[in-house]
Amino acid sequence: MDAKLVKELRAKSGAGMMDCKKALVETDGNIEEAMSFLREKGLAATNKKSGRIAAEGIVESYIHMGGKIGVLVEVNVETDFVAKTDGFKTFVKDVAMHIAASNPLYISKEEVPAGEIEKEKEILRAQALNEGKPEKIVDKMVEGRISKFYKEICLLEQPFVKNPDLTIEDLVKEQIMTIGENVKIRRFARFQMGEGLEKKTENFAEEVAKQLKA
Repeated sequence: MDAKLVKELRAKSGAGMMDCKKALVETDGNIEEAMSFLREKGLAATNKKSGRIAAEGIVESYIHMGGKIGVLVEVNVETDFVAKTDGFKTFVKDVAMHIAASNPLYISKEEVPAGEIEKEKEILRAQALNEGKPEKIVDKMVEGRISKFYKEICLLEQPFVKNPDLTIEDLVKEQIMTIGENVKIRRFARFQMGEGLEKKTENFAEEVAKQLKA
């Protein structure tokens, strides 16, 4: 197999040299088909890889609305080589852009404090009872609605803004399948201009009146 093709596929996918060579042999040197081959073969190993240590990676930024919203996100992989590939960088940029647009509060369901979940369940239960729902089905309704709650606040549960058919967790799994390494969104910070500040509301009529009295 042409070494240049193997090198090209490795740079594009981030997969190992031998995996790239095998994929190209199986697909008669077709790069796009080889990429699909790598994804398909990686599917069965995704769960196993998700438990491996990922200590390399990059910190990416995304600025939106002319500086009104900014995001920093750290995404980890196992090797520095993969961290430098264009495909991985594009993935991390997409995650940062999604965070800017969707404003998650946590990465996963496991990070949500138990007290916050219980408080939300109480609110949802009260809403269901106020809607006149029978007591015996209220708990099932609450469990269904709490899933929607997770989608609102947890990054991995949210539909990807560029393709709502996929969640961010789906995108992470796709990356694992493609590059053959574990991928972890470790942390993020989102800044919105003026968020949390008490803004002064101007009343034009009152302002004119004050000026006239001066």
